[in-house]
Amino acid sequence: MQSAAPRVRLTASVRTQLSALVRSGATPQKVARRAKTMLLAGQGISNTDIATEAGMSRQAVVSLRKRFDELGMRCVLRDAPRPGRKPKLTDEQVRAVVEKTLYSKPKDATHWSTRSMAKATGYSNATIQRIWSEHVLKPHLTTTFKLSNDPHFVKKLRDIVGLYLNPPDRALVLSVDEKSQIQALDRTQPALPLGHGYLETRTHDYVRHGTATLFAAMSVLDGRIISSVKQRHRHQEFLEFLKQIDRETPKRLQLHLILDNYGTHKHPVVREWLETHRRFHLHFTPTSSSWLNVIERWFADLTEKRIRRGVFKSLPALERALRSYIKIYNANPGPIRWTAKAKNILAKINRCKEALVTPH
Repeated sequence: MQSAAPRVRLTASVRTQLSALVRSGATPQKVARRAKTMLLAGQGISNTDIATEAGMSRQAVVSLRKRFDELGMRCVLRDAPRPGRKPKLTDEQVRAVVEKTLYSKPKDATHWSTRSMAKATGYSNATIQRIWSEHVLKPHLTTTFKLSNDPHFVKKLRDIVGLYLNPPDRALVLSVDEKSQIQALDRTQPALPLGHGYLETRTHDYVRHGTATLFAAMSVLDGRIISSVKQRHRHQEFLEFLKQIDRETPKRLQLHLILDNYGTHKHPVVREWLETHRRFHLHFTPTSSSWLNVIERWFADLTEKRIRRGVFKSLPALERALRSYIKIYNANPGPIRWTAKAKNILAKINRCKEALVTPH
């Protein structure tokens, strides 16, 4: 006859909680099994009989009883901590992989892949992938950059960032630019639609129906877009757009426009008009610094969501699509939330310059 294990002392409150867990249909199965085990242990039943009744091994019952003595109800509600697998690589070995990724290249390629790095180090592909993921290393990807050589870069940077972070009183800050050469492209055959297990498919060749230029001004205050679609991109069209901005904004407000250095923005005719419209104040981004003009981000969204995969059978169809997109966007625009301070941007640029002159 199996000897009974020492009875586990359960208070009335704990017994009520355990019984509720066993009865509730919402209790996870493993929690209900542990609760039932402790109720049986509270009756002085042997560990072997408890294991049979609760559907557990005898060793699991013994371990649970021991944990219950130490933790009480917490051991019923939570799983026991399990020791993690010891890392196969030391910190020095991981550091060696990281440094090899950063400061060397394979003999037969321009960059490392997980397979080539695994072969070079003797580790598995999964290990290399894990190390790269932990250190945010992506040798297969590149991006582009260009440091501005504008002699007035710092002054212009602080001016524009100041407009974003601390706009003037009784003024409206507008991010202004043109998206030129938007092509009205039509496919030579209808696209095959998206289906279960199939990507949307379309022909590689297309028919051009002309191009259009979108003039746009984004309010930093609320994100609303003032726009105009034109056939050409000259100072005449830009001046017409300035006049449109003048009509569509409150006369009591000064207007601060952030623009790039495109020639039409500085044309003598445009300057002459600005001399007679003193509420316009133009702020030019440094050369090679279009990222300072927040409307560029909006143009990227426009391209991704409406233009790149669009099919336009005529130039008027493209123009209607652009106006429709802007109308839908303006129904629920969002303010511009610029957070980067000028000093932080300058610090990052200085680090980039140092990296360019520091040998690896």
